[in-house]
Order: sequence, then C-alpha cells, then structure tokens
Amino acid sequence: MDQLPSTTQLFSDIRELIDHSRQKVARTVNTELSYLYWSIGKLLKTEILKDERATYGQKMIETLSKNLTYEYGRGWSKRLLWDCLKCVEVFPDEQILQAVTAELTWTHLQQLFGVEDPLKRDFYIELCRHEKWSTRQLRERIHSQLFERTAISRKPDETIRHDLEVLKNEKKLSPDLTFRDPYLLDFLGLADTYSEDDLESAILAELQRFLIEFGTDFAFLAKQKRITIDRRDYSIDLLFYHRRLKCLIAIDLKIGEFEAAHKGQMELYLRYLEKYEHVEGENLPVGLILCAGKNEEHVELLQLEKSNIRVAEYLTVLPPREILQAKLHKAIEGARLRLEKSEETPK
Repeated sequence: MDQLPSTTQLFSDIRELIDHSRQKVARTVNTELSYLYWSIGKLLKTEILKDERATYGQKMIETLSKNLTYEYGRGWSKRLLWDCLKCVEVFPDEQILQAVTAELTWTHLQQLFGVEDPLKRDFYIELCRHEKWSTRQLRERIHSQLFERTAISRKPDETIRHDLEVLKNEKKLSPDLTFRDPYLLDFLGLADTYSEDDLESAILAELQRFLIEFGTDFAFLAKQKRITIDRRDYSIDLLFYHRRLKCLIAIDLKIGEFEAAHKGQMELYLRYLEKYEHVEGENLPVGLILCAGKNEEHVELLQLEKSNIRVAEYLTVLPPREILQAKLHKAIEGARLRLEKSEETPK
C-alpha cells in the first residue's frame, strides 16, 4: 500500500488508536457478557431454591432453553444455563467476578467451572492471568494436571494461598509456582531408547513447546555452556534465565534415575555461575536436574533445596490420565506427610 512520507506517522498513530479501541471494546463486551450470564445464574439459583423437588431445576432449565432459543436464536443451550448457575456458585461475590473477568473471558470461566477445589481453581486463575493463557491452553493445563505437577501442590494450604496472593497483588512468582514434577515431554517424539544427546537435541528442536511446558518466563541462553575450572572443562547442558525469579537456571539432563553424585555436579555449576556469571540485582542461580526417575528419600536426605537445587522427573510417553493422577496424588500426600513430620521433630 502506497503512502506519502508525511502520512506515515499519522497512519501509525491512527492504527494504534483503532487497535487500542478494539481491545477496549472486546474487554467491555466480555465483561458485560460474563456479568449477564452471572446475573442469569443468580435468578436461576433463587428460583430453584424456592422448590425442593430434585427434578424441578432440570425441567425449568429445559423449558427456559427452548423459550430463549426461540426468542434469541441459537446459543441458549441447557449447558449454557447450567454454566450460568455454576458461575454464581463459583463466584458468589460480584466484585470477585468483576476482578476475574477483567482479564479472563467467559470461555476461560467455563473451563474453571470443572475445577471443584477452590484453592486449585485460584491457582489456575492466577497462572492464567500471569501467563496470559488462551482458553485452549487453560484447558490443556487443567487436563495435564498442572497444579498437581507444580511444586506448590506439595506445600501446606497456607503457603499456597500466600504465594498466590503475592503473585496476584505484587506480580511476584515464587519458585514453588515455577518448578514442576514431572515435566511432560511427550512432544519430543523420542524412541524407546535414547541418549542424553538425543534428549538435548530433541528439546532444542522443539524449544518453543519446551518453553510452553516450562512456563512463559523462561528465556533460553545456551546449550552445552562451557565452563573451565582448574583447567578442566565442564558443560552445562542447558542454561536459561527466568525473568520473574531474576536468576539463571542451569538444567542438567539425565536419562537414568537421580543419583547422589548429581548433587555435587550441579553444586559445582551453580557456584561457578554465582562467581563468574552473576549480575548485580539478580538472585542466586538455581539448578534443575531432569531425570527419568528419582527416589524421594534420596532427594529428602540430600536437602537439595538448601543448595538451590531441584530434581524433577520427565515423561517422554504419557501414561493413562488415571495412572498419572494416582501417581501425582500419592506424591503430594507423601510430600505433605514428610513436611508434617519434619515440623513435629524437635530442633
């Protein structure tokens, strides 16, 4: 499209105004639509509570769906009306609804209705806000049980609430909201047998999807980062920077199970990065050891978090959802029991 030199800046300014206005209109429409559905849900709830018969609500919803569809056309399904009712149950306070719909759409809310646990639902709301997930991304993360895979799920409820409040009010992301276990790397397409080089190459080939699984704040810096200590050469498999945590993240890839010796290797990497790569204003570097398996007692006894080291499994083939769910719930319960025992032990 031809433009006169004198109109180039004017065109750019007008385009910016149009884009800004469209975004503002879209946000307003979404907020009004969500409020409409919430208001409908409030009326439905009041009407259903008037009648104690179990079948009354179902018959009422069915009749209303037919009448609304006849009056306003497609879209007023029974499912939508049940979602309106669910919206009031999940967000009974109008002010809370307004705060959420300022950033999340009605389709986001519909995905959240299926998350029964309020604390878990708050986790998805805040992470969705923070990482600006699409509805599809939110649905995928709920399906992949992101909450149960995130380190925060192993902590007491009070800690989870605190970290979510800090993220919400101060935009600060804690390490426990950042790191996961296990990581789902099924998209790498690895064969039944593979080497650490194969794993690294597959990650680099699918770096964008790898970063989606890890989180939007990770920035890739280097592969096989070479460091020299006492004239001996070492290589850090992958080096990232985390914008919110403001620190370097060194990742060591292992195709076998976690071993105690891996701690010493990672400590060496971290101390080097702290001495030679650390920039003023940054936090101390964090190490993440990704392995095919780990023994929880090994991890507990080595007290890795004191050295700023985390260990996580990765899965290159996804098990059935029920098996993954059982595995995660067992890990969460085990972690919380160990935490309770440690707090009961006299110092």
